[in-house]
Amino acid sequence: MAQPKGKTGNPKGRPKGSPNKITTDLKKWIGEIIVNNTDQLNKDLKEMAPVERWRIIERLLNYVIPKKQAVQAEIDLNNLTESQIDEIVNKINIDE
Repeated sequence: MAQPKGKTGNPKGRPKGSPNKITTDLKKWIGEIIVNNTDQLNKDLKEMAPVERWRIIERLLNYVIPKKQAVQAEIDLNNLTESQIDEIVNKINIDE
């Protein structure tokens, strides 16, 4: 009989959210390839056409710089003082 969704036959299995060994090992291996071939990668990038070079760099940035997520907030401004409103506006301007 099949297990119900969300249940496992191994209750002491890998905790939810923890990376599996294969993913961790693969990321480590790819990192080592990049570190060990930095000079060649730089040389290859320099030999590419500028458009292609920047396309590759843009794709690589996705792994270095996290994407911004949309944030939504609802504020009842009627219950705030002028100084609280000014503080909120200043924080919004700083974050952008």
